[in-house]
Amino acid sequence: MDFMQFMDVILHVDKSLGFLIKEYGTLVYMVLFLIVFCETGLVVLPFLPGDTLLFIGGAFCATGEMNIWLLMGMLIIAATTGNTLNYWIGSVIGHKVYTHDYRWLDKKALQRTHAFYEHHGGKTIILSRFVPIVRTFAPFVAGVSEMTFSKFQFFNITGALMWVVGLVSAGYFFGNIPIIRDHLNTIVLVGVGAAVVPVALGGLWKFYRKMRGV
Repeated sequence: MDFMQFMDVILHVDKSLGFLIKEYGTLVYMVLFLIVFCETGLVVLPFLPGDTLLFIGGAFCATGEMNIWLLMGMLIIAATTGNTLNYWIGSVIGHKVYTHDYRWLDKKALQRTHAFYEHHGGKTIILSRFVPIVRTFAPFVAGVSEMTFSKFQFFNITGALMWVVGLVSAGYFFGNIPIIRDHLNTIVLVGVGAAVVPVALGGLWKFYRKMRGV
């Protein structure tokens, strides 16, 4: 298998995980670890699969081809350490990302994530776990914005646990139901919306009360 074929397999892991298991055996855990680590740790790789990888991995655990506890443990570590690396990169580069033109950086995605971060604060680190692209940029923005490391790690670890355990478990119990498997991204985004909308409405209500002097 050449590099381009391997990348195609990785990018379509929802269809190729069975092939990876047969081809690499137990090394598939390390392959999935590296995918999640790179997707969450490097802002140049936001296109790598995240939600689908966790969900399909859970589905294969249900068939006995993978161990759910080993998979969860390795992916939680990958998601946590990936975000930590991304945070440190952001803290080192600092505010120059907003004034310099870095070819390797998607400025639109960065600005979109920054706006999300400004609105939701530390909760962004948790909520962004369930939103592709934003998930990759959120820890980077936290580093640029100089969020304290201890506060970042609290949200980082909490988000990693919720993301990995939630989606792997969902895949384990529902991953072999076609309608759920085929509409995973929509289901995840609806779930995130259900979490974000009450927070946004609460913020608007507080703003309204402040304007009214209540």
